[in-house]
Amino acid sequence: MISTKINPPRAKQIAKTLSIHGNERIDNYFWMNERDHPDVLAYLEAENEYYKTQTEHTSSFQEKLFQEMKSRIKEDDASVPYKKNGYWYYVRFEKGGDYPIYCRKLGELDADEEVLFNCNEMAKGNSYFHLTGINVSPNNNLVAYGVDTVSRRKYTLYVKDLVTGEVYPSQIESTTGGSIWANDNKTLYYTRKDEKTLRSNQIFKHELGTSPNYDALVYQEDDETFNTYIYKTKSQAYLVIGSSSTLSDEYRILNADTPNDSFKLFAPRKRGVEYGLAHFGDHFYLLTNKDEAYNFKLMRTPITQTGYDYWEEVIAHREEVLLEDVDIFKDYLVVTERFQGLNKLRVMRWDEQEDFYVPLKGETYTANTGANPDFDTPVLRYSYSSLTSPAAVFDFNMQAKTTTLMKEQAVLDKSFNKDNYIEERIWAIADDETKIPISLVYKKGLKRDGSAPLLQYAYGSYGHTTDPYFSSNRLSLLNRGFVYAIAHVRGGEYMGRNWYENGKLLHKMNTFTDFISVSKHLIANKYTSEKHLYAYGGSAGGMLMGGVANMAPKLYHGIIAAVPFVDVLTTMLDDSIPLTTGEYDEWGNPNKKEYYDYMKNYSPYDNVKEQDYPHMLITTGYHDSQVQYWEPAKWVAKLRTHKRNATKLFLNTNMDTGHGGASGRFESLKELAEDYAFLLDLEGINQ
Repeated sequence: MISTKINPPRAKQIAKTLSIHGNERIDNYFWMNERDHPDVLAYLEAENEYYKTQTEHTSSFQEKLFQEMKSRIKEDDASVPYKKNGYWYYVRFEKGGDYPIYCRKLGELDADEEVLFNCNEMAKGNSYFHLTGINVSPNNNLVAYGVDTVSRRKYTLYVKDLVTGEVYPSQIESTTGGSIWANDNKTLYYTRKDEKTLRSNQIFKHELGTSPNYDALVYQEDDETFNTYIYKTKSQAYLVIGSSSTLSDEYRILNADTPNDSFKLFAPRKRGVEYGLAHFGDHFYLLTNKDEAYNFKLMRTPITQTGYDYWEEVIAHREEVLLEDVDIFKDYLVVTERFQGLNKLRVMRWDEQEDFYVPLKGETYTANTGANPDFDTPVLRYSYSSLTSPAAVFDFNMQAKTTTLMKEQAVLDKSFNKDNYIEERIWAIADDETKIPISLVYKKGLKRDGSAPLLQYAYGSYGHTTDPYFSSNRLSLLNRGFVYAIAHVRGGEYMGRNWYENGKLLHKMNTFTDFISVSKHLIANKYTSEKHLYAYGGSAGGMLMGGVANMAPKLYHGIIAAVPFVDVLTTMLDDSIPLTTGEYDEWGNPNKKEYYDYMKNYSPYDNVKEQDYPHMLITTGYHDSQVQYWEPAKWVAKLRTHKRNATKLFLNTNMDTGHGGASGRFESLKELAEDYAFLLDLEGINQ
């Protein structure tokens, strides 16, 4: 752990008084939100130089970790093909290629390959590249797609002729990257973003061969707490415009054969009523929390009568089972359920002759239905992974009840054997006596004497559930003696919808205290100790890291916070910042005193205090559209003036990327190698 002794950067302080509800906050680093200002750039560059200098002694180890993780990946790999509209579609990678190649074959898998996009070629000359929203026309001759070369999640939409290879000259700026074709093969619908807030707020209709300047505005979402989007039903019969907030949904529908007609309101929005919409036969199917069905239920309504009064129940609400998704087939309905934290795939025949579950094993796994574009098939494609089992794709014949392994993730490491690792699920007790699940994995032979290093991860917001999954990269920690733990804290939906409700708004503090309770439980049961416990979280999970660093700094030897949302109050009071208004139902609206006071109690930036802090690595992207770069920058600057001990504190800003980090599959491994080297260096492990 040798590093050059130089003084860390000290940001200038310019006091700015922020007043609301009769309360004043002094923000000495508010000036950092002036993007591209020379002083801001100078500070970020100084922090980057400091980080680079102080970690220079690990540079060769970082390279070793990078090569080690890269060597486990099958570079010339391909996805399992799926069939849609007469073509087999798949994605493949070439050796040495950082980006995917999107391909298809007509009719049979031994047909000639047609390359839709070689992203390695398209990415040349760009420090960042992401292609999204591949949307093939019904006649298979055209494809629309979005490209982002800044990492700001503002995509330029293009259309390519798959017969000639020509890319149409018309380019549509500031979109989400997604689009939908009407069934006439010439009308394209897409979603545009507000230039300032980046909120998805407009649906446009584009006629192929015309200038985007003449595109018709089909729908505008004026409620700043909602985002809008458009998709086509699996039946290909309907175009659907959706508007969604955290707590409510609303849809408009149009027959995909008649794009010149007007969209019809499906059912007016009601605060607190969420639903998703699918079509099959003479009915629309609705996964909804209507009538206080907090764990959701399945309903349906005739295609000619879509108002709330016509909705009828298909699967009733259950207290202990969360309905997460449905896949509709000609003869079967497949329901993704969550019971006691675990995914279940339930298969039901429409004629009610059978109702059973796809066989799944274990307590630390994740299972999801995959690409199932065809109605008229008895085969369900699903994926399965666990903390010790590499990701696998299966085809399950719902009629014969047979399972076929289509592909398992290759781990190119001769020493890897999944039987050499132990996965388990244990439970901690929270401050209010709630049992908090923990998924664990470690190598066999681990001594439970508190000496093992342990990396504890959580997210805990937006109802997002972090299911246990396999990571070949994680082997670089496990093989060096680390335990890896996922804390399924409240704020996610691991234990059902109430798990989410009890970790948001005026219950948000449960997310922090749950994480701390998990840490204490792991220490008490000698999986690790305070000297060897590390915490990691990103985005809203980075806010969690900031919270626990303030609340329980002595529990952790080190913390990594990636693109952390830490300046909660200031951001949520600024409705010009991307995504702010749509977040009110998650965090609360601090323009209301009750929420302001509560958020002020946990907002990491506002609660930095003069105390000892763990070793900390904070990462961000300069072009981040989700969490602006200045939040982690301000946080680090404030920590530098308040922390009393000599622990490491680093800010690493990638000046070329945004919220998701580097775009290439190998470039992102370099960032992970930096994170791992930081942890391993703190443990005195350098090989």
